[in-house]
Amino acid sequence: MKKSKFGMYSLAIGAFALAITGCGGKKEESSEPAAPAANAPAAKTVDPATAGEVTGSVKLDGAAPKTRTINMAVEPACAKAHTSPATIEEVVTGDGGALANVVVYVKSGLEGYSFPAPAAPVKLEQLGCQFRPHVVGLQVGQTIEVINSDRTTHNIHPIPAQNREWNLSQPPGAAPIEKSFAREEIAIPVKCNVHPWMRAYMAVLPNAYFQVTAQDGAFDLKSLPPGTYTLVAWHELYGTSEQTVTIGPKESKSVTFTFKATAAAGD
Repeated sequence: MKKSKFGMYSLAIGAFALAITGCGGKKEESSEPAAPAANAPAAKTVDPATAGEVTGSVKLDGAAPKTRTINMAVEPACAKAHTSPATIEEVVTGDGGALANVVVYVKSGLEGYSFPAPAAPVKLEQLGCQFRPHVVGLQVGQTIEVINSDRTTHNIHPIPAQNREWNLSQPPGAAPIEKSFAREEIAIPVKCNVHPWMRAYMAVLPNAYFQVTAQDGAFDLKSLPPGTYTLVAWHELYGTSEQTVTIGPKESKSVTFTFKATAAAGD
């Protein structure tokens, strides 16, 4: 029996569609998360009844480099926001060599635990043509809220190696910029393309156990489950230092990180 021209045409169209599908036609990715495997173990949770803590301090061994001032003559409004000349904040020390702006965090030992991103955002303010704070820590997936409190336009430009880069202008009085990062990265440098002296760092952590030191150099990682941990201290100029610590149920341990002052961190 002879097939009609219409039937032959329909068969040809169907064959062409199958050929496209079979030869690498790209399927659209689903926006829905993949269902967990049926035999995947449940994430461990921290038992407050047995949790301990690691406290300590970060110090600089040797003389800190000379403080460098910032010339803000091009932005009189920002210059007026400072009662004394603004300074570059690469190395900030306190009494006894205490070192500020150090990210102390748990690198390993928490495998199997789950740490959802906090709902509250972390804030990064632009005030007096400087980022405040100079170093900020947040969890993977947590929102960072960037605020412009100056009477001039800024440009916020994080330069990550493991996350998506973004570069946004923010005029005076503009709404906060809200972003998040999908992967761990310590730390992401942030600059302002308008004001070259403005620099900050965003440390993106996979868990809740981290702290950025203030001028007293102290840190306190609370509610750690019993275990053995690798702790890391990161500083923008002095790099990283690691220590291993083991805590038992309800136990508290103290750790001191010491960075050597070097000529590389100077003039």
